Amino acid sequence: MLVSSFLRRATHLYGGREGVVDGPKRFTYAQFAERCRGLAEKLHALGVRPGDRVGIVSPNSHVFLESFYATALLGAVLVPLNYRLTPDEIGYCLEHAGARVCLADAEYTALVHTEVRVAFGGRAPDGWLSLEELPSSPFEEPARDENDLVSLNYTSGTTARPKGVMLTHRNFTVNAYNFLTHLHVQPEDVYLHTLPMFHCNGWGGVYALTGLGVRQVIVRAPTPELVFSAVLEEGVTLACMAPIVLGRLVDSGLTGGSLRVVCAGAPPPASLIERMETELGWRFLQIYGLTETSPIITISDRPGSSYQVRARAGCDALGAELAVLDGDGKPVPRDDATVGEVAVRGNMVFAGYWNQPEETARVMQHGYFMTGDLGTWDGEGSIQLVDRAKDVIISGGENISSIEVEEVLYRHPSVQEAAVIGVPSEEWGETPLAVVVRRSAVEAPELRDFLRSQLAHFKVPTRYEFVEALPRTATGKLKKFELREPYWRGLSRRIH
Repeated sequence: MLVSSFLRRATHLYGGREGVVDGPKRFTYAQFAERCRGLAEKLHALGVRPGDRVGIVSPNSHVFLESFYATALLGAVLVPLNYRLTPDEIGYCLEHAGARVCLADAEYTALVHTEVRVAFGGRAPDGWLSLEELPSSPFEEPARDENDLVSLNYTSGTTARPKGVMLTHRNFTVNAYNFLTHLHVQPEDVYLHTLPMFHCNGWGGVYALTGLGVRQVIVRAPTPELVFSAVLEEGVTLACMAPIVLGRLVDSGLTGGSLRVVCAGAPPPASLIERMETELGWRFLQIYGLTETSPIITISDRPGSSYQVRARAGCDALGAELAVLDGDGKPVPRDDATVGEVAVRGNMVFAGYWNQPEETARVMQHGYFMTGDLGTWDGEGSIQLVDRAKDVIISGGENISSIEVEEVLYRHPSVQEAAVIGVPSEEWGETPLAVVVRRSAVEAPELRDFLRSQLAHFKVPTRYEFVEALPRTATGKLKKFELREPYWRGLSRRIH
């Protein structure tokens, strides 16, 4: 099980077919494969060898797509990074991964300060190499094993620093099969890359779609204008996106096309599903998963069911053994009322966190990967997510570590205590709110500017409350559930 086999199949069976569309650039699958090999030869000339880590900072582009296969052909490990992070955050990830080289879109080179830097898609700044001008060095593909790493995908969670999720050839191959099966993909489909490729390698679609010869259309940013233009001009039939992007498309007033939309990143409200299908005439599917599960572990696809039923996380994907466990690791009753932590085991579960064995051990419990999401399940095993056990906020599909934001707040001299929680947001699903005990006079705008100077903007709380004291247990533990309760009271689930 090697992800490079998807490229090989596309070359052999669909070599003459147009495979990749990126603005005015169009490549057949044979040309795409040549470009992947060419990028691999350039990386090889820079000294990249099997097991070496290669970073990339870029919006969606054909070069980003090529990097997945170029590194796999070399036996190297890709480190796809969120270009919305700060230079310090990107620097931490590259240093933690031990990246030998970092590729960057020319528009985002200011974010990268590693030793070996390669720019593409524009003029290379001083101190940078130009991808187009790099020499090539032929190589023979090394022997690889299905348990070798394909990528390190950095994700925010319960720790202040991102963790490097180790994903293997086997992980992504199993996920690709699920992607093709549960999303009903056919070779005649036209896929629109609205989902950022840095998000778990495009949810694994970069492999699955290639293997089936699907035409892949790339947009740099999923604005309604670009999306609807691509849908109409390219005949798009399939796309994946977070609820925030889908909501913007529905609200845009634009219409057109007939496609299947796969939603994930956060549970969408039933009303959004209804509007998409009635106003746009598009068909909705939902998947649920995490970066640590490559990512697909459930699918909600019940045509004819109520919108409320289809808003559930759904039932287990092929090969995913799901459970909802209590604190002792025992399955809770399938009564759709008793809450437990969602757990999964199977060949899609990651190989662990890079150089963080303690964190790996913490999430691997009772023979399962513990997702940190709380839910119920019914008699059919359909999961309904209701809350989070882990200290993470998902806003607009992006993970935000509340601990990380709190640590920065504590650096402000006027902050005595701080807690960051997720609260409902009609636009973002949920949004971070900072609850602050002041040491001296300070107001929200100053704290917002202070946080923006040190954090990626999507992590900065949009709301601030000032209190005399934070609620704590007798042992001094912060009672965040008590802070969250007023905002979520009356809602059937505590995540959106």
